[in-house]
Amino acid sequence: WQLRTFLWVFTVLREIWKVNSARHGVYWNTTNPRFLRDDYTVRVEINDYLDIYCPHYDPRVPERHTESFILYMVDREGYEGCYETPGAFKRWECNRPHAPFGPIKFSEKVQRFTPFSLGFEFRPGEDYYYISVPEPGSPGECLKLLVSVCCRPTTLQPITEVPKSQPRGGPRINEEGNTSGQGGGSRPAGGSSFTVHVSRFLLTLCVFVLLCI
Repeated sequence: WQLRTFLWVFTVLREIWKVNSARHGVYWNTTNPRFLRDDYTVRVEINDYLDIYCPHYDPRVPERHTESFILYMVDREGYEGCYETPGAFKRWECNRPHAPFGPIKFSEKVQRFTPFSLGFEFRPGEDYYYISVPEPGSPGECLKLLVSVCCRPTTLQPITEVPKSQPRGGPRINEEGNTSGQGGGSRPAGGSSFTVHVSRFLLTLCVFVLLCI
C-alpha cells in the first residue's frame, strides 16, 4: 500500500512539473537562419527544457560535406569571440550526421539544482552562453547561442476588488498588466496564478498523504 501511495505521489509531482515547463528547440547548423544575425537568443524559465538538434543529412551526402560540432558553455568573453575559453564546460558532441533514426537530440533542463555530476545549475535572471567549435575536417563554422533565464512568479498576484458602489467623482479605473513568456517555447495556456494555486494544492495534498502513511 505504501509503495502504491508513493507511486501516486510521484505521478502527481511529475504532472505538476510538466504543467510548469516548456520546451525550446534549437536546430544547431549553419543553415538555420536564426544563427545568421549572430544574436540568437532563447528566453527560458526555471524547469523549462532546451532541446539541441544536431545536424543531420541524407545518407547520400558525403561525410566531408557534413557538419560536426562540439558544443561548450563559455563565459561572456568566449561567447563574444566565439572560442573555447580555459574554463569552458563541454556539453555535447554532434558527430553523427548520418544517424539512422533522425537528428541526434540533446536536452538541457533549466533547473536550479541537479543531482547529476554532468548537469548544470541555472539561476533566475542570469545569462548563459553556448558556442560550437567545428570538428577537424568539418565545413561548419563557429555558432553561438545566448540563453537568458527569467524568473517564474512563485506567489499569487494581488487581486484588487471593485467597490460595489462607485465613489463620487466618477468610476475608478482598475488597470491590470499581463506578461507572457518569450523564447519560442510552447507553454500551456492559462494564467500563472491558477497554475500556482493548483500546484500548491496538489503539493499540500501530497504532503498530507505522506504524513498519514
